Amino acid sequence: MASIKVRSMAMANSLRRENRERRTLEVMVRLYCRESHAQESDLCAHCQHLLDYAFERIENCPWGDDKPTCANCSVHCYRAEERMQILQQMRYAGPRMLRRHPVLAILHLLDKGRASDLESLRAHRDRRRLQADAS
Repeated sequence: MASIKVRSMAMANSLRRENRERRTLEVMVRLYCRESHAQESDLCAHCQHLLDYAFERIENCPWGDDKPTCANCSVHCYRAEERMQILQQMRYAGPRMLRRHPVLAILHLLDKGRASDLESLRAHRDRRRLQADAS
């Protein structure tokens, strides 16, 4: 019974972290788009495409619950063009986040401390395969 509770709490924490990562990314892209593309409420088509692409990358991340921030990841799943664009937007929005969204900014900085390596990725994939085989 206790192991089920611990597993449920871990799943809830990873879901919160994933949702927070999505929220942080959306805030950064909106900030960049509003100030660089003079968009008031909605994102321009270019920024909306980039945000959709980034959300898809988060959804399909091979790390799953152990996902580090993309900057610390050993597996770069973004295409080169989108990677340059998101880096540009994050470099612009990052310093401004401390003033406008301080909690998200600080949590994002803490998340950046999560390291990754190829062995951890392999171990995670092996665990997922074993769980799938057991089902």
